[in-house]
Amino acid sequence: MSPNSDGIRPPDRVIALADDLSGAAETAALLRIRSTVVLGPAAAPAPAEGEAVVLDLDTRHLSADEAHGTVAAALAGLGAAVGAPDTLVLKKTDSLLRGNLAAEAAAFAHGAEGLVIATALPAVGRTARGGVVHLHGTPLHETDAWRAESAPPPRSVAEALGRTARDTGIRAEVVPLAVVRGPAEQLRQRLRTLVADGRTPVCDGESDADLDAVVRAAARCGPGVRLMGTGGLAAAVGRLTDSPDAPSPVLVGGRVRPLLVVVGTAEPTAVAQIAQLTAVGAHHIALPPDTLGAPAGAPVLPGVAPGWVTVLSIDGSGGIRPGTARALVAGLARTVAALAAVGPPVTADLVLTGGETARRVLDALGVTQLFPLGQIQHGAVHSATADGRSVVTRPGSFGDADSLLRIVRTLRPGLRPHPVPQGEAL
Repeated sequence: MSPNSDGIRPPDRVIALADDLSGAAETAALLRIRSTVVLGPAAAPAPAEGEAVVLDLDTRHLSADEAHGTVAAALAGLGAAVGAPDTLVLKKTDSLLRGNLAAEAAAFAHGAEGLVIATALPAVGRTARGGVVHLHGTPLHETDAWRAESAPPPRSVAEALGRTARDTGIRAEVVPLAVVRGPAEQLRQRLRTLVADGRTPVCDGESDADLDAVVRAAARCGPGVRLMGTGGLAAAVGRLTDSPDAPSPVLVGGRVRPLLVVVGTAEPTAVAQIAQLTAVGAHHIALPPDTLGAPAGAPVLPGVAPGWVTVLSIDGSGGIRPGTARALVAGLARTVAALAAVGPPVTADLVLTGGETARRVLDALGVTQLFPLGQIQHGAVHSATADGRSVVTRPGSFGDADSLLRIVRTLRPGLRPHPVPQGEAL
């Protein structure tokens, strides 16, 4: 690509790694170039010129050592493409600092000249000031955003980068807003100085403009510097590339397949989102945890037909036992696979909330690649599969009360009620 208006040459190719599927799809859509999401950790092909490959490593649930090894193996598998001077290498992280941040950062930094980290995601009110992630102005560690995690939230990005028994070698240094928003050359020099000293810049940010400044400064530091951050950082890379080969607009209308909306998240907003769908005629089936959590358990559901919209969720009315989340999601995936893969000519389209839910469902269906078409709303990415199925993925923690309704109305403008079979009880 030729240099843009401020003299920065955008990368010809982008390689991105993510720790869950919804994050991988979000990244691919935000990069604004033709992208393929590969459901790894199987080896991914190197991107062609003007394209991106985004690899979902599915490491969120792994141990720190396993996650470290998976990231290292993915980079090794991409070979010379990782070090090519025309290729930007990006690591997508969770905006709430969940997952194996320390171990994956250490593996991702290995072999690079340096690593620049930016954790802000302004589109959903997540900012960074003084090296501390904030949710709508409140420090992360003072919110309940980690209520489903087994450990307390980190008090800073630096603390999160040190949460592992492994010696990560990451020496985090905060780059404050005053520097991020200062003269571009001052920011570039600050990043270069830190990298040369073996330290890792952790850049504050509260706006898209802040993230744009970080990406531009990092680009001036040379191809040996890698980027690590949220979808907000990926969006800044996208604004730098802004390729004419960007994903096509989201397709709407004209579809007659069944639509399955699968809600695997425990977020409180999910109940309100489901209620808005049922109010306009979608059929909701709350699946019992005891059946889903049993080995190979999967309720037998009535069939679906073209035009129907069905919402599947885990019935949490009686409470969910701690430590059962992964087994429940696996059971939910088996159920969806049995219902969605009903064979031609009726193959269901999917709306999948929660990164692990999305990955387990697509694994059960044998889907190994997604081709992003665009975003319906931030983080809600509309993709196509190789067999023409529509799949919308969205992080479980994203979205207002009408989020699912807006997604479904985009895919099915003529939403009509599901005629519930007599005797159906679940």
